[in-house]
Amino acid sequence: MATIIAVANQKGGVGKTTTTANLGASLAMKGQRVLLVDMDPQGNLTSAFGLDKQAQQTVADALLDRRVPLPIINLENGSDESRLDLVPAAIPLAAAEAQLMNKLGRELRLRDQLEGVNGQYNFVLIDTPPSLGLLTINALVAAQYVVVPTEARFFSLQGLQMLEESIQEILYLNPRLRVLGILLSKMDRRLREERQVSQYLHEKWGDTVFNSEVGTNSKILEAGSSGVSVMRYTGGDKAADIYLSLAEEVLSRV
Repeated sequence: MATIIAVANQKGGVGKTTTTANLGASLAMKGQRVLLVDMDPQGNLTSAFGLDKQAQQTVADALLDRRVPLPIINLENGSDESRLDLVPAAIPLAAAEAQLMNKLGRELRLRDQLEGVNGQYNFVLIDTPPSLGLLTINALVAAQYVVVPTEARFFSLQGLQMLEESIQEILYLNPRLRVLGILLSKMDRRLREERQVSQYLHEKWGDTVFNSEVGTNSKILEAGSSGVSVMRYTGGDKAADIYLSLAEEVLSRV
């Protein structure tokens, strides 16, 4: 059975999609069979692998109708990422979230769909929108673990606090849910504030904070814009090493 990880933070712009894409690609390079699920109506994870956001079927179809299977696309490209599959999303997912409010078992839709496929994978990584709406709740109910990317800024700490409180609520529906780790993202150790926040996070959350830190790196942004992971982007070796290190930490914790 797959290890299911939601990548979540109620604050936007902290690197959730980048983390999901590159951690998934790193795990695939390490021989793991990985399914990525895009639960953000913006569809940025879908775009990060060069896929059209106007796909005929998206995760929304499977959430709204239990009879519709998850539309899984293999990211076959002649590399180790051929072990990587994706369930795409598009803007209509936002309307689907509103429609789900009137459905029975609305918080369990993704969990139930994944039960039909997770025997085919070692890992399922779920990218979430920057809010605690029904889409994020579905991801947290389906998951065993949460990875929390955060910037090393004092105003970002509020997002961590809010997510911590949200997880306590989700435990009512999913008592197995645990925080796998907090990931410092877009880290710039030249800035005093970021060094202070990093120190505070390590003091408050201890070993929950990953040793791997994702620094500011233009190649990460360029890779996403080009529709590939940093593993396959020319000049992205340094960034790729960071995500491969993160993958090692994830494998050691699950």
